[in-house]
Amino acid sequence: MRRLGQQVIAVVTTLSFSFLMVQPALAADPDMDRLVRGPAGKDWVTNGGNLTNQRYSTLKQIDTTNVAQLKGAWMTRLKGSGAGGKYSFEGSPLVKDGIMYVVTGNDDVFALNAKTGAIIWEYWSGIDQKISTVCCGWVNRGLAMGEGLLFSGQLDANMVALDMKTGEVKWKTPLEKWENGYTVTSAPLYYDGIIYSGISGGEFGVRGRLTALDAKSGAILWRSYTLPAPGERGSETWPPGTDHSMRGGATIWNTPALDPDLGLVYFVTGNCGPDYDGSMREGDNLYCASMMALKAKTGEYVWHFQQVHHDIWDYDAASPVVLFDTVIDGKPRKGIAEAGRTGWVYILDRTDGKPLIGIDEKPVPQDPRQKTAKTQPIPRGDATVPQCAELLTGYEKAGCIFDTFWETPVLMQPSGIGGTNWSPMPYSPDTGYFYVPGTVRTSAFTRFSDKYVLGLRYTGGSQSAPINSPMSGTFTAIDGKTNKIAWQNKTPYRIGGGGGSSVTAGGLVFRGDPDGNFLAIDAKSGKELWRFQTGFGADAPPVIYEVDGEQFVAIATGGNQLQGSAYGDAVWAFSLKGQLGPLWPPPPPQTVAGPTGPIAAGADAVRIGANNVEYSFAPARVRIKAGTTVTFTNVGDLPHSATSMDRGKWDTGVLVKGQSKAVTFAQPGNYYYICLPHPWQYGQVIVE
Repeated sequence: MRRLGQQVIAVVTTLSFSFLMVQPALAADPDMDRLVRGPAGKDWVTNGGNLTNQRYSTLKQIDTTNVAQLKGAWMTRLKGSGAGGKYSFEGSPLVKDGIMYVVTGNDDVFALNAKTGAIIWEYWSGIDQKISTVCCGWVNRGLAMGEGLLFSGQLDANMVALDMKTGEVKWKTPLEKWENGYTVTSAPLYYDGIIYSGISGGEFGVRGRLTALDAKSGAILWRSYTLPAPGERGSETWPPGTDHSMRGGATIWNTPALDPDLGLVYFVTGNCGPDYDGSMREGDNLYCASMMALKAKTGEYVWHFQQVHHDIWDYDAASPVVLFDTVIDGKPRKGIAEAGRTGWVYILDRTDGKPLIGIDEKPVPQDPRQKTAKTQPIPRGDATVPQCAELLTGYEKAGCIFDTFWETPVLMQPSGIGGTNWSPMPYSPDTGYFYVPGTVRTSAFTRFSDKYVLGLRYTGGSQSAPINSPMSGTFTAIDGKTNKIAWQNKTPYRIGGGGGSSVTAGGLVFRGDPDGNFLAIDAKSGKELWRFQTGFGADAPPVIYEVDGEQFVAIATGGNQLQGSAYGDAVWAFSLKGQLGPLWPPPPPQTVAGPTGPIAAGADAVRIGANNVEYSFAPARVRIKAGTTVTFTNVGDLPHSATSMDRGKWDTGVLVKGQSKAVTFAQPGNYYYICLPHPWQYGQVIVE
């Protein structure tokens, strides 16, 4: 040990994780601890409503009998912060003592009067716009608060603490370096003087971890790694004599939950790396795609449950876990649940990680080249999205969940961007239902060789939705006692990759749609009771709060780049006394995969990331004569490519900002292409 000031730092190695442990004098906030332990009521002080992540409010002034009278109380624009094609506005505002705090996709934070929407103060992050290791859009999914401070994880991998009264920076702690592939996109969690934060970067060959910081000083208390070093617990699930686990992903996209009585903190982990190539990482690859429990004070391993063994489908566990209490077979049980990209809800006992309802290991298709796992855990109950793809023209094979693929594309559902991705899943103790958002999308999976380079994408393959294939969604109530569907609404748009919902004691579920509509749904029956057009993509989870005896429902509306919904910078609040009417609807997001927009005749230059729309080709569709050379130039902030969907025919390679590549199209034909790092980004060259 060595002393640094008054702090003692020790490196402790266990069978499963390595920790950097600091022993400071914790300065807890008893009032905040009381609020986050109890159900959400007048205030909404943590991302998931309270420590359980149930997103359940006890307020019931607005209920099923009067919700149709709801109107806008106020709408505030946030001065253009995060309004652009590379951003998503997905953060849940926090509210305490009549003040709302909201963070945008540019990591800028605003304090608003929660009754009127007036801006009180603003913090501009000044974050480097050249950050090149962002996976899936510039996004910040929320804040934490405690001890008079707001806590925000940033895309530059810093954790920042702001004074709640002024927005002044009190401390800033680097969790990692963005240049090494790490970013922070999830909302942190505060409890008992500690800030808990995950870290992103699973597509960049990183090593996932949960970091605990002292809320008062920003000092790192411990790090608990989600990938084992050689010789540690779980290392036997990686090839011996290799260091593949040290860059194997298992990042934490989500806000943890915490049970103070058990003293445990819970979270889920993302995909293995490289995403689609399992050939060099034989074994189950712990602790990728897993639900995990650690001791909240020390970060020591307690239990895990792996949802997907040896993941090669990008089936991250990304949606926050939810803690709930229930009765099964006449016995009170402490449950934990998580909605996966597989389309299933995984329901466990949170004391020991054992299934509450039943999850069976069943044989799955095999491919020795991919070193596939022989079995996968299959929950008893219903899936919320389809799990088999239909064969489409131009493809040789369509498969079901856990089917295999190599270098010839195979169609599968759910896609790795299907099921439930980052969107949270609320739980109502009144109905006993989970409310699960889902994306229905087919992907063509393919594997190719990839080389690890620090700070560059490392995926070993790709998945993209076939041209003209449909994309839609589901919103499903799952009975927490049976894991079966209580009711389900089909949605025209994908809602599993952004947004989310919240539920109230008034019998209502509130959720947004990518087309700008904000909805109220009967929590018991699924019947739509109210909708309101906000004018921007409504892709953030709403919150419920009360000021001066008046109940409000608020939502950030600014779009989601992955959904392609209309971007903006607005926060809406609604109440029964509201006077504001709806806005004109924005352009709706795509429901069919492929490039959109007019065909530019004779265009021989395509700009990538132009017009403040990072994930785009401009023009996206061109018509040229045979023999024409088209120059692709990256004018965006992130690395992009133009890669033929018929892989191997032509490829610009990955271009950084300012780089260009010329491609000559000698033969007539219809050439569709994607950005390989961002395979939801489409273009088309028509050669005559």
